[in-house]
Amino acid sequence: MNWLEIDPAVLEQLTRAGVADPTRDCRKLRAWAMQEGGTDPQSGAPSAKAVELYQAGIKARLDRTPVSQIIGQRAFWKMDFEVTPDVLDPRPDTEALVELALQHPFDTLLDLGTGSGCIAVSLLAERPQSAGLATDVSEKALAVARRNAQRAGLSNIDFRQSNWFDAVPEQFDLILSNPPYIRADEMDGLAPEVRDHEPRLALTDEGDGLGAYRQIAAGAGDHLTPGGRLLVEIGWQQGPAVSEIFRSHGFADVTVHPDLAGKPRVVSCCLSGPN
Repeated sequence: MNWLEIDPAVLEQLTRAGVADPTRDCRKLRAWAMQEGGTDPQSGAPSAKAVELYQAGIKARLDRTPVSQIIGQRAFWKMDFEVTPDVLDPRPDTEALVELALQHPFDTLLDLGTGSGCIAVSLLAERPQSAGLATDVSEKALAVARRNAQRAGLSNIDFRQSNWFDAVPEQFDLILSNPPYIRADEMDGLAPEVRDHEPRLALTDEGDGLGAYRQIAAGAGDHLTPGGRLLVEIGWQQGPAVSEIFRSHGFADVTVHPDLAGKPRVVSCCLSGPN
């Protein structure tokens, strides 16, 4: 195997399988295989283990397994997060939520539906004097989030299994969530990497895509400190509907913010007027 060049036949196979950027994916898989498998101490060539890992990675990618799940991690904000089929793949879009959260001070935060923990871990790494609680209905997801917090060396975060606010009596300065917001009738049209390999529970509410926002809006007022802030990620077409949900529950300063691509991505609001 010539590791200096990517086999055109492999690129053709991946293209036929529907992979959007096969060259990029091959390079990522090759780098991962070399890192994990190393080189032969005598020849300096990729070790047998590296070759085996790369070939297994290509096979998994042909099945449309996401690269992040193959290599077991995804870069987000300022660190690499462990990724498994039990959590959503952290995406650059969600970094807009982190960036907005850091624009104001907070001593305590609640991350609802934490998944990999990428939101809460990123924020608490930036604000080590603050404390946070990350919840998820999935204990398997919480296990991944705990490992990511340990990887970041955090001691200022707790984890709890909860369906939204059910097991959360406390109040917080900041509540965040990237909830399931894909409509049930949109699921079949998703890319196989998402539809077939990420947890359905974290993708859709099996309804109109707004169910989670209704539940969050109904409960958040009891769990925010006076003047506390609420930030949620949204689908790019959901800004008006989500904004109306929070306004109808008495939230103020309801604002839709764009992501790095300029698409509506985050709705923010306050418990009692702007901070």
